Amino acid sequence: VKWLRLLYNNFTEFSGDQEHLISINGRKENNIANYVEGFLLLNQPPLDLSFYPEADKPRITSLVSKYGIIYIIELVKYYDNSTQQHIDQDVALLVEGLKFVPTFLFEKDVTYEEFLNRVHSDELALRAQGLWEVPHPWLNLFVPRSRMSDFDEGVFKGIILKQNLSAGIVIVYPVNRSKWDDNMSAVTPNEEIFYVVSVLHATGFDKLDAYEAQNQEILQFCADNGIGMKQYLPQNKTHEEWMLHFGPKWETFKQRKQEFDPRNLLSPGQGIFN
Repeated sequence: VKWLRLLYNNFTEFSGDQEHLISINGRKENNIANYVEGFLLLNQPPLDLSFYPEADKPRITSLVSKYGIIYIIELVKYYDNSTQQHIDQDVALLVEGLKFVPTFLFEKDVTYEEFLNRVHSDELALRAQGLWEVPHPWLNLFVPRSRMSDFDEGVFKGIILKQNLSAGIVIVYPVNRSKWDDNMSAVTPNEEIFYVVSVLHATGFDKLDAYEAQNQEILQFCADNGIGMKQYLPQNKTHEEWMLHFGPKWETFKQRKQEFDPRNLLSPGQGIFN
């Protein structure tokens, strides 16, 4: 695996490059990525720079300090013995024209298994610090592409960075709605491209209320500004909130419930129908 990280100080260029990368179709084309994800590097402790060469860590730290938020695109390109001889050319073609901060592209060569198992090393590090078996007040949202700049200003900068809670990991990447099966019960924004935004907190019980309050502030910001986001795995409390969540899908969802679970035996804890 060629494992790359590209650093950006501008959200528009970061999101534009991500959308370009997911617009390339065809598994046999050389200029496609096998994996695309984005996340934030915030000027908040702890600053995880374990991926990067030791000699580059001071200038990355300086970049984060200067801008407050650095946006990172993570790219992966797979290769094997038959394609190894031209993998560097394939990667060069893949990143050609991308608008990351010049000289702030970093890459590693790792085995396929090491890449797939990459979270395990994070688990071991967090377990050593006593930060694994703790509350995880996560917030997962689907945000329409047309409002992501507003979300960046109001949430990433106006709430998460400003409040200066240790943010954990904030994942940000676009997906094509056409790749989703509309017959499923998942609810997505009504735009061809929307963003997955996952705020993945981990905290002790002493700070749990603060993180949950931040999550509610993010949801309230979206409601007040008509962002039109949809929450993934929401914790709605009322029947009416669930109807609003499902929107146009509600009638179909209700009909299927009546057909396949007329006695409301399944998932009573969510309170959708009970």
